[in-house]
Amino acid sequence: MLNYEEELKKFKPSLDVENVEDAIKNQDLTDLVDLFREMELNQKKSESVKKES
Repeated sequence: MLNYEEELKKFKPSLDVENVEDAIKNQDLTDLVDLFREMELNQKKSESVKKES
């Protein structure tokens, strides 16, 4: 049977996971809010072009 207390004492986080976490945090990722803002901006531009015509 597993002794969970002993296993937890042996636990060491994977270095790969820590490196990936840092890389993700330092990256400029586009999220849905950014996409919606860009869509709104494009829509406003297209509406202003239609009004000028």
